[in-house]
Amino acid sequence: MRVILFCHSLVSDWNHGNAHFLRGICSELLARGHEVGVYEPRDAWSVTHLLAGHGEQALRAFARAYPHLRSHRYDRETLDLDPALAGADLVLVHEWNEHDLVRRIGLHRKANPHYRLLFHDTHHRSVTQPQDMAAYDLRHYDGVLAFGSVIRDLYRRHGWCERAWTWHEAADTHMFRPLAPGPGPGTVSRPPGTGSLVWIGNWGDGERSAELQEFLLEPVRALGLKARVHGVRYPAHALESLRQAGIDYGGWLPNHEAPRVFARHDVTVHVPRRPYVQALPGIPTIRVFEALACGIPLVCAPWDDCEGLFEPGADFLVARDGREMREQLRAVLADPALARSLADHGLRTIAARHSCARRVDELLGIYAELSPPRQAAREVNA
Repeated sequence: MRVILFCHSLVSDWNHGNAHFLRGICSELLARGHEVGVYEPRDAWSVTHLLAGHGEQALRAFARAYPHLRSHRYDRETLDLDPALAGADLVLVHEWNEHDLVRRIGLHRKANPHYRLLFHDTHHRSVTQPQDMAAYDLRHYDGVLAFGSVIRDLYRRHGWCERAWTWHEAADTHMFRPLAPGPGPGTVSRPPGTGSLVWIGNWGDGERSAELQEFLLEPVRALGLKARVHGVRYPAHALESLRQAGIDYGGWLPNHEAPRVFARHDVTVHVPRRPYVQALPGIPTIRVFEALACGIPLVCAPWDDCEGLFEPGADFLVARDGREMREQLRAVLADPALARSLADHGLRTIAARHSCARRVDELLGIYAELSPPRQAAREVNA
């Protein structure tokens, strides 16, 4: 099968978490013998920021980590959809694409009904910027892949697209796996006295500033933990807050390096952005899947797992406020048996339910569910 993906970027994960999941999906499809073509704009803002801060070596590092992945970096003005989509069976268009490109691909699908066309939504804009999402022209799309049931239902309720499926993100378990501290293959160096807590995430636009203070910075300061933070878009006041809490700031971390960083630490936390807590229950970020896949104990700030993705208390601990976060972190760090139990249970859950291999199974099931191309062609030509 020939699968074509249009995304913001595959090569850059600078402030672009969607690249994590898309890399895993493409890798899994390729491993199963499918043909995959990826298209991303040459001037993607994520790539622009990555190059400005880290240079071409960052792109070379991606190529070394994912030698099997390639993307066509196109210019919007000269993109020719006919050769790009020739022979396609399934086309996925991610929501971080320009409205005009989404419309153009839909019109191409109308004139060339030999492939199935799906829109892929992995953001909270359906709630926070509904007018922007309503402006996407999805009339000729076969449906929407939404990374949470609440978003799926919004598409149906607003009439943005007739058909929609829930397609959660997941961990690329070939890349994200436990790496034991110590010498030897599959291990990382862990000097004495290092470890404790690590958090990988971006500061962003103030969507969780208060939550980070309550569930990350203050517990680290109060417990006197050795801690490190990786991410981008940290303004000066955020960096000062890290300094006051005694937290080392490590800057941008290439996502493929996260397993090694997790292996050097004892615990991590999940602090969801406010829109996901208040309006989009049931949707964790991909960082939850990746952390559990790496076998590091996880403590979460409150979020409603209303879709039953995990088993709170067994896959991870939940802290309802800053005081409970301090207690939960203290318990994990003081009790190796508890830490091991959380790590093992989380690993089993990811392997059984939340790997990119499972998501590809789901995707191929949705593809099979759609009307066969010959039937669609008859409907268009009728």
